[in-house]
Amino acid sequence: MTQHFFGYGSLVNRATHSYPDAQAATLKGWRRTWIHTNTHPQSFLSVIRDPDCTIAGLVAHVPNGDWAALDTREIGYARHLDQAALGQTPHPIQVYAVPPKNRAASDPHPILLSYIDVVIQGFLAEYGPQGAVDFFDTTTGWHTPILNDRDAPIYPRAQLLTAEETALVDESLREIGARIIR
Repeated sequence: MTQHFFGYGSLVNRATHSYPDAQAATLKGWRRTWIHTNTHPQSFLSVIRDPDCTIAGLVAHVPNGDWAALDTREIGYARHLDQAALGQTPHPIQVYAVPPKNRAASDPHPILLSYIDVVIQGFLAEYGPQGAVDFFDTTTGWHTPILNDRDAPIYPRAQLLTAEETALVDESLREIGARIIR
């Protein structure tokens, strides 16, 4: 079994983990989406199959092959074997996705703005402003309301953003017509 995983959301932000060997990579055939389940009070990122989409992220080694620790962080997700591209080189990885049977059919729970902030900060650091644009373009589910929790972050791995990072997130959310709630 491969000892590498593909991170496509908060795991792109290196401040949220301690995987020192993480490398920029792409994953073809998947699209990010905001989902909600009956077990979580907020929506969170997952991926769904989409043969026409390629997403950016990071590939990292699972320290000591300790999948149990990573599975605990990614509770509610299932792992899928796939190939990510490190430059032009294919590399076997596991990617985490919430199984369709675990998704709630009820009204969506809100997305935490502090979670979006962490993700976009990571994409800016790894891929620059175009990486943030690409994140928004390759993610669905933006109809889900976004809870503005910046003053008192609920997201457990929240990070402090610069004024420029905050402005970019806010402008991007305006451009896609996101609905911010308090």
